[in-house]
Amino acid sequence: MSAVGERLTDALYGIGWTAVKKLPEPVAAGLGRRIADTVWKRRGKGVLRLEANLARVVPDASPERLAQLSQAGMRSYMRYWMESFRLPAWSAERVKDAFDVKDVHHLTDGLAAGKGVILALPHLANWDLAGVWVTRALGVPFTTVAERLKPETLYDRFVAYRESLGMEVLPHTGGSAFGTLARRLRGGGLVCLVADRDLSASGVEVKFFGETARMPAGPAMLAQQTGALLLPVTLWYDETSTMKGRVHPPVDVPGTGTRAEKTAVMTQTLADAFATGIADHPEDWHMLQRLWLADLDPAKGPGA
Repeated sequence: MSAVGERLTDALYGIGWTAVKKLPEPVAAGLGRRIADTVWKRRGKGVLRLEANLARVVPDASPERLAQLSQAGMRSYMRYWMESFRLPAWSAERVKDAFDVKDVHHLTDGLAAGKGVILALPHLANWDLAGVWVTRALGVPFTTVAERLKPETLYDRFVAYRESLGMEVLPHTGGSAFGTLARRLRGGGLVCLVADRDLSASGVEVKFFGETARMPAGPAMLAQQTGALLLPVTLWYDETSTMKGRVHPPVDVPGTGTRAEKTAVMTQTLADAFATGIADHPEDWHMLQRLWLADLDPAKGPGA
């Protein structure tokens, strides 16, 4: 992206955070749908990539069905943005009403026992809303990791936004994130990681909807090193204004094998849990990037 394009992107996000949160909720929702439909009709790279990814999730879907799913997917994606722009203005009561999660006892029991807990999520529905619900409805702060974005000012906006919602945000690059996360977990803290796409090109290979993809090793490695619970979480939207979610049972550390072998088994278990949630609600999976190894350009890496 050119310097001019980066400045424009930063400015547009700035407008979103300042203007959208002031709109009445029905107006913001309608605006999001109109933007989503406009982007979908243009059939740009992101939409085409989304359809290609969904074709693996729903392999028997006709071209017409894939088009319907990708349109619904772009609407879901814009709902994420409209909600996220507005989250700083939501009251604690509004946040509490906006998310209904099943089996949250896996999380609360783990924290009550004094164990660190790792929540690992795919790019489903609104992971920021789920995070705010944890900080405001449960009153539990947590630490997360953010991908460095360009321009740097845009990354700074995201960090400031998430920190304003009660999250401690560490940069993905720089090498110190893993050690900080481990310290938080050993202290009985909570770590939340979006973990269905490897950003390092050195993650763990998994079978995902029948093909090989690569997912980050961090969640499994942190669980082994610290003794923290590793809990997959899946999210989805329905026809209501309340997002739904499920905290899955803990991913066990295998009793035998090398560290690498244990990491591979645990990461595959995470991938299987993610696949269950994505298969049930494919339109809420916001994966507009290349994911499977067969699609990646080795010269460009996972961001291609």
